[in-house]
This record gives sequence, structure tokens and C-alpha cells, in this order.
Amino acid sequence: MHSKRVVVIGGGTGTYTVLSGLKKYPLDLSVIVSMMDSGGSNRVLRDEFGILPTSDLRQCIVALAGKNANGIIRNLFTYRYTKGVGIEGMTFGNLFMAALADIYGSQERAIEKTCELLEVTGKIIPVTFDDAHLIATYDNGTRVLGEHYIDEPDDKNAKRRIVELSIIPDARATKSAVNAISSADLIVIGPGDLYTSVICNFVVSGIAHAIKKSKAKKVYVMNLMTKTGQTYGFSANDHIREIEKYIGEGVLDYVIVDSTNKLPSGTLKRYKEAKTSRVVDDLANTKIKVIRKSLLSKNVYEKSKSDKLIRSLIRHDSNKLAHAIVDLL
Repeated sequence: MHSKRVVVIGGGTGTYTVLSGLKKYPLDLSVIVSMMDSGGSNRVLRDEFGILPTSDLRQCIVALAGKNANGIIRNLFTYRYTKGVGIEGMTFGNLFMAALADIYGSQERAIEKTCELLEVTGKIIPVTFDDAHLIATYDNGTRVLGEHYIDEPDDKNAKRRIVELSIIPDARATKSAVNAISSADLIVIGPGDLYTSVICNFVVSGIAHAIKKSKAKKVYVMNLMTKTGQTYGFSANDHIREIEKYIGEGVLDYVIVDSTNKLPSGTLKRYKEAKTSRVVDDLANTKIKVIRKSLLSKNVYEKSKSDKLIRSLIRHDSNKLAHAIVDLL
């Protein structure tokens, strides 16, 4: 019997958390990574280096780094410069992968070589190698170009709903991504920013169709909190409806929902100031099987001073979440 093939689809810290837990199980693990980021150091990589964003790739590589990978290398890949004109806020890992892309002549080879260096267990698969940007259309008719401006919107769109997410120009899924989805036993979607980490993968040509046709079980990991500009005021059902809008109704088999009652002290006030709140579990009448478990990490995360982007304070516990996912196999 082959090891169970698990494919994770997403990007950002949510996917990092899932992979950090799943790597501890004897699985044939693959991750399909979003390539639409356009904020922070990724903007520099696109504009000045002419390569696609690497931050989500880097996080996945670090999450799946082998046990024997040098601790110094791991620390270097997550190190963010706090000084230096032009490099403040950038990570060493992003600059390293940009250098490898130049040395080996392609970003694909750079990813392969980085995985070799960190002895990655699993497959890191970019969703596309086409240079495309996200476009969000809001319910007031406003259209916004670029992942960063969707992720951190101006005040007029902060509480609006996105009615359509698309990309320009059209992008094609990598053959490796389609093949991984087609041969999977379990597909894990999320958690992560609904539009800029999750749904952005579905608008790449070939991905939604592959998910719909795959015989794998499909599970969506519900976000812990809403996000201003993307899911302001969203309930759990709202998240599900948006996922199904892009991959089709009846495609999801399971949804995993955190059932923790109390957040770590001090976080509620900070989330309230950011106009975000807990995602309300209103999945009582859904046809999808709901898995409710206490999955919240006890840690409250603080970003470095040089990191200009908004980060989540609370996250899933990687071990608890991985256990809930593996139980589905």
C-alpha cells in the first residue's frame, strides 16, 4: 500500500501551520502554493528581480525542512532585515531564492535547489509560473488590482464584500499541481486569507476543475477570525459559500471548525481595534460533515518591527490540527 497522498492548497501562515503538523506523519505530502503575493518584499522581487513572489514558497520550505537541516539555515531563511536601504523588511530566504533563480536560470530550479539544501520532506508545487495579478471586484462596483491592495484595503473597501475574484492575464496551472490534485487521497484547503491565500489558487485555470474531478476527500479548515477587506462580518457559512462559488457546490466533504470558547487574554481588544472578530459557527444545517475540535494555539504571535504587513495574532495549534486532518484518512 502506498502512503496516503495529502495535498494542501493555500499560502501564508495558515498553510505553514498545517504543514508543520502534517510533516510528523508518514504521508506522501504535497503543497500547492499561491503565487499572487505582491506586497512587502515580494513587490521588490517582482519589480526589480523580475521573478514571481517567494514568501509563501519560503514558508512552506521552512515548514517541511528535514530533521537534519542545519538550524542556522532555518534561522537564516526566516530572518528579516531590520536595517539597510532597500532591504529593510525583506527576508534572507527571499533574497537567497532570487539569487538562485539568477544562478540556475529559472525560478523552478531555484525552488528545487532550495528544497535540496533544507532537505525538504514533501513536494513544494507553485500553482502557476505565469506572471499574473489578482483583481477584486467589490459590491459597490470598485475594482482593485494587486494582492497587496486587496489584502490591506483602503478605508472605503474595508467593510465591503468581494463579489468576484479574477486574475490578469489568465494563468495556467502547473502540470505538477494538476497531477497532485488528481492523485490525492485527501485535499486540505486553508486556513488562510480567504481570497488572497485560498481562492486565488482556484482562479488559476485548471485548478478548480481538477479539484472537482478528483476522487480525494476534500476538507476546508475554517479560519479563526474574520479579516477586514476580505471577510468583514463573515460567518462560517459565508466562507463555505465563497469556496463553493469557485470550486462548485457539493465538492467539499468536511469542514474543520475550532470550538475553543475563550481567546488568549489581550487579543480580543486588539482584534476589536482592527475591526475583526471570531468567525461565527452557523453550520448547523450544512450538508458538509462538520468536525468541531479545540484547535487554538496558546501562543500569541508578535511580528518583527521590520515587518510592515498585518499578521494574525492567534493561530491553530499545528499538532492538534494535523491530528484532526489525519483522522479523516
